This record gives sequence, structure tokens and C-alpha cells, in this order.
Amino acid sequence: MDNRSEIFEFVLLGFPGIGEKFHTPVSIALFLVYLTSLFSNGTVIALIACNRHLYQPMYVVIFNLAISDLLFDTVALPKILAKYWFDDGSISYAGCIFQLFCAHFLGSFDSYILLLMAIDRYVAICKPLRYPSIINNRRTIFICCGLWFFTCLIGLTIALLDAGVEMCGQEITSCFCTNLRVLSLACDDVTSIKRTTFCIAMFVLLLPLVLILFSYGVIIRVIITQTHPASRRRAYYTCATQLSVICLYFIPRIFVSVAHQVKLILNEDVNVLILCLYTFVPHMANPIIYCLRTKKIRRTLKNLIKRRILVKNARIPAVNVITNSDHL
Repeated sequence: MDNRSEIFEFVLLGFPGIGEKFHTPVSIALFLVYLTSLFSNGTVIALIACNRHLYQPMYVVIFNLAISDLLFDTVALPKILAKYWFDDGSISYAGCIFQLFCAHFLGSFDSYILLLMAIDRYVAICKPLRYPSIINNRRTIFICCGLWFFTCLIGLTIALLDAGVEMCGQEITSCFCTNLRVLSLACDDVTSIKRTTFCIAMFVLLLPLVLILFSYGVIIRVIITQTHPASRRRAYYTCATQLSVICLYFIPRIFVSVAHQVKLILNEDVNVLILCLYTFVPHMANPIIYCLRTKKIRRTLKNLIKRRILVKNARIPAVNVITNSDHL
């Protein structure tokens, strides 16, 4: 019989190959990433939620994207920070499966919400007269709710498949629990599960990426043929920045999935670095590229800051009057 014992907890190793002298800069970098994501996505959520004139389809989609990114980072980053700061890298079996569920649930949601955003831009630019009839608030909210439910089922399917596997190891060479890292600890042959999750990954990643690239290709063609040369450069810049973040999100994920499927061996620290790049960098960049760079959001933010300054200045005379009266 095999030497097997029931696994009650796992240990997150983070970057397993780096020395202790690099633990502090790595942990500070991850902490700054979390703070940036928390601030930028939190600002987007607050701005859209508190301003009724932003209740429009595009901002509804951005609102859902910001919630997803903020939830993902909140589930993934605090535990690895505890490992580097307090030497507490252990995570319970249930906690690891929950992290895995959230990672694939929210990651799948991001894929399809980015596709929905590309469709919204395609209709707005290529079919502007029909935009109000095709894209409206009610339909957008319905689609977003459907995506939350559908991608939750995807995450639940992967989590249940992994939860049914018997484990013979505890050390996870990653910053958080993922399907590939957990399956690498399996006692038995899990080839069928790997193939199933690979098919799910291609459905979640490759299909949206192809449709997004197609929509941006049509958008760029419309920009070339119909846009005034003076505004063409700005449109190109916007498309380029959005496509760069989209490619950073999708292409490394597809590469990692294919690499594991064909058994291409990569350095463990390189694997973790790639994971952090395609996971956390888009979460920081999305609010800036898709929301804070738009004129309406910038105008709303400026008005809010001006209002705060006016309120603060209005309170100063009142405070002076009270202070002077105390001396009488």
C-alpha cells in the first residue's frame, strides 16, 4: 500500500527559489500592488455607485470588473503577505479549495466581462445609431448577472474536481492556490482532470480572446476609414493601451495552460512571476485604462474634489467665529 495520509492543510511557498534577503522587497511589492488595486478599484466602485449620471451600460460593465478584481486580490494577496511578514504560509485544505474556486470563478468572470466590454465598444463605434436599442442598462445588468452565475459554475466545477483528488504533498509553489498547483500534489494519475480543466480554460480564455481581437480589428478598420486624421492618433492610442492589457491578461494564461498540457518544464520562480504579472498587473491597470481615462469619470472626479474643497473652505469662517466668541 502507498504511504498516504489525509491532508488537512497546505503551505504556500510564494517564490520558492529566492533567498530570505529578498522576502522583504517581494512582500513590499505585493503589498503595494494590493494597496494600488484597493484604491483604484475602490475609487471606481465608489464613483459609479454614488453618481447616477454614470448609470450607463459601459460604466455598469466597468463597475462589475472593478468588483471582481478587488475581490480576487482580497482573496489571494493577504495570505501570501502573512507568509512573508509573519512566517505563516499555512492554509487550511478548505481555505485552499476556496481560494482555488475564487481564482477560477473571478478569473473566468474577468475574461467574459472584458469580452462584453469589447462588444460594447464595437457597437458604440461601428453601429452608433443602433447602440441605444442594442445596449441598454437593463440588458447589460441582466448579462452581468448571468455572467456571475455562469462563471461561478465554472469555478465550482474546477473546485469540486480538485477536491475529489487525494493529495500526497502539502507545499504549493505559488502565491495562492490554483488548479495546476494543487493537481501537481496528487497521489494518483489525474490526466483526465487536467484535460477537462484544460478544455474549460480554452473555452474561458481562447474563445473570448479571439472575439475580442476580432472586434478590435473591426474597430480599427472603422477608425481608419471614418475617423478624422486629427483624432485618429488618440483612438489608436486608446486601442493600443486596452489591447496591451487584454493581451497581458489572456496570452500568458493560455501559454501556461498549454505548457502544462505538453509538459513543458519552467523554473518555479518564473512560473510564479508570470502568475503575478498576468493576475495582478491587469487588476491595477483596468481602472485607469477603462475608467479613469474617460472624460466623464475625470469630470466627475474633478467636480467631487472641487466640492470637497468648497465645503472645507466654507467651514473655516464658521470655526473662526466660534473660536473668537470663546475669547469674549
